[in-house]
Amino acid sequence: MDERRKKQIEEGRTALGIELGSTRIKAVLVGEDNVPLAAGSHEWENRLENGIWTYTLDDIWRGLRDCYKKLAQEVHTRYGVILRKTGAMGFSAMMHGYMVFDKDGELLVPFRTWRNTMTAEAAERLTTLFGYPIPQRWSIAHLYQAILNKESHIPKIACLTTLAGYVHWKLTGRKVLGVGEASGMFPIDTKTGSYQERMMAQFDALSEAPWRLRDILPSVLTAGEAAGKLTEEGARLLDADGNLEAGILFCPPEGDAGTGMVATNSVAKRTGNISAGTSVFAMVVLEKELTKAYEEIDLVTTPSGEPVAMVHCNNCTSDLNAWVNLFAECLDSFGCQAGKDELYGTLYKKALEGEADCGGLLAYNYVSGEPVTGFDEGRALFVRTPKARFTLANFMRVHLFTSLGALKTGMDILLKKENVKIDRLLGHGGLYKTPGVGQRVTAAAMNAPVSVMETAGEGGAWGIALLASYMLHREEGETLAEYLSRRVFADTESVTVKPKPSDVAGFEAFMERYTKGLAIEKAAIESLSEV
Repeated sequence: MDERRKKQIEEGRTALGIELGSTRIKAVLVGEDNVPLAAGSHEWENRLENGIWTYTLDDIWRGLRDCYKKLAQEVHTRYGVILRKTGAMGFSAMMHGYMVFDKDGELLVPFRTWRNTMTAEAAERLTTLFGYPIPQRWSIAHLYQAILNKESHIPKIACLTTLAGYVHWKLTGRKVLGVGEASGMFPIDTKTGSYQERMMAQFDALSEAPWRLRDILPSVLTAGEAAGKLTEEGARLLDADGNLEAGILFCPPEGDAGTGMVATNSVAKRTGNISAGTSVFAMVVLEKELTKAYEEIDLVTTPSGEPVAMVHCNNCTSDLNAWVNLFAECLDSFGCQAGKDELYGTLYKKALEGEADCGGLLAYNYVSGEPVTGFDEGRALFVRTPKARFTLANFMRVHLFTSLGALKTGMDILLKKENVKIDRLLGHGGLYKTPGVGQRVTAAAMNAPVSVMETAGEGGAWGIALLASYMLHREEGETLAEYLSRRVFADTESVTVKPKPSDVAGFEAFMERYTKGLAIEKAAIESLSEV
């Protein structure tokens, strides 16, 4: 047993981060050196109810308690310590979506997640009004769509927040958001670090609601600021065993985009990261504003408020995972056993044996809508011509390629039209779990070197733990970028894969086929109804 780390835990010289992702809630406890000491997780899945992708409040709290319990159990098993306190805590979650509450704190309608693509009219009108891109998944688009739909709950709204903001509120009593998370609710003025005043006034005039927007949105904080303390009620909500003590300091709640930037040391200008799992998004910290607004590009911020161009796609590995599960079922039918990691690793590596352009195969991973390519709904498809080379290697390769197809559509705008420069691009998420494969595919798509750090597997939960640690330990005037580079990543090793010219050419050939074939996806949506 490491007595030094045990003492840190006993004395509360640690930081805890918990992130609610699309399929997993994860907790990471770090020591004073920001190295993970213990972790816990809980698997969960959103559900489609009455045409809405949602999680219930019971899902949220049951999942959080289970996740925390597993973390506390690991702490006790490894260090013989009952986890009672930490130096700081922070929560993050998948960004955007719609959670509205009345004056008594009651949820007015079921949580509408980022995955819903039912706000096209609102997003289009607001983009025109503001002269600023408003994606469908942003909270303000959901709010205005509900107004356009004349939903009965609108007059009762006293609070609009995100999943991370909701959890933070219930644990601390404060309705606040980190600026990175807030930038996915409503446009941020990077000069003031808060919501755009002009646009809020425009929205209020447009909506004619019985409240002002500024009165229902959470307050905005930047990285390093204190965001409240754990209340007695909050401690009991999180720790069903009753061991966790109140009074723990909280950092501002952030979104998974911001924590991904932190976890990959991508908060400085000309750095970028790609998070690839159930959904996929790329973040690039800009040197200057873009020349124009693009509906495919979101403008958000780092947790410190620096401007960021973001390409967010609803679909990444869900359909690929479904195919891997089918192969697992096939093996089981023959009485063959293969572990999950072995199966994924073998099939992913098989893709590297495929032809550069996937042998003429075509696939779309659209389990849900994909606004970047213009779809409100999705149908997962696999298509081939009689002359296409239908091999296992090409099959796996095309599904890896299509996982990044929509992302490349958006990123090409930044890289080819806006000439945005990226010094460092880091990958994290499930796509990069098999060494070298996801990196090689991403390098081909972006035509740029892609690195994966040895800490990338810790993901956003580690990222929010680092933000909590930064709040505790930063020196006067020390920026988040400086803190990460000096105190977290100075000795971190990474593996970099450079793009192979043949892979780049193959991906471009695939994208030509992918773009032309979008008409097939449209026909499938028109012809195949949801069942």
